[in-house]
Amino acid sequence: MDNNELLFDVLQYKLKSARRKKRLQKKDFDKQLIRMMRHKDQLLVQRRDLPMIPLEKPYQRGWKRCFVLREDVARSSSSAFYEGLLAKINTVQYSPEKSFKVKKKRKGKKVRVEKKQFLMDFSEWYWNDARLKLTEVERAHFHLYEVSRENGKETFFRYRFNEPWKYRLQVRPHLITEVKMVDEVLEQEIKFLNNHIEKHHLYPRISKLTGGAYQYWKWAGEDKACYLEAEKEALLQIKEAMEFKKEEQF
Repeated sequence: MDNNELLFDVLQYKLKSARRKKRLQKKDFDKQLIRMMRHKDQLLVQRRDLPMIPLEKPYQRGWKRCFVLREDVARSSSSAFYEGLLAKINTVQYSPEKSFKVKKKRKGKKVRVEKKQFLMDFSEWYWNDARLKLTEVERAHFHLYEVSRENGKETFFRYRFNEPWKYRLQVRPHLITEVKMVDEVLEQEIKFLNNHIEKHHLYPRISKLTGGAYQYWKWAGEDKACYLEAEKEALLQIKEAMEFKKEEQF
């Protein structure tokens, strides 16, 4: 057998078809996207781990409201127990106004009402989770109650504290004493990656590669001008056809 013929037969199977080349290009592009997203995640972790810098002159930004022990409970022998429990169920709210009032619509008018705030309650799933750091004595101070959704068609259960009256709300100035360090080089890299992804519309493909889902959406009434013109033209053609049909009948 001629060696040249054998060499030719082997080489013809090493040639890549157009379909395979296209598939390899797409695969390589997907690998680049995955590397880019991993690099972006690393940058975000680096930004998150930047230290806090204390301010020489703290400043106030609105008000902060949280629960504290009532004076009579704080003087009682069980103050330590309720103080430790409060650290696990306390909630904090922030507001630009000291009154903590928000606008709500009632009977067609907008009125200002005080914003409600409650102690933390727990779902049935989280109640049985090991991450909930409540002792057996602390769990005995909770009860199970039923909650209905706004539509009234679905109900579920949550665990709520039995004695919320032992605590009261306290409003304090929200003081900013430290700020996050800003790395300009890091911010530029993150901004460059975000601009590249948005400019080339890569979010749908990235979501598919990372196992998520991406859905295009738009605000109602914000159709493109070309679509609006096409809709007007279609309506005009329908109107002309209806008028022509009426003339034929007469």
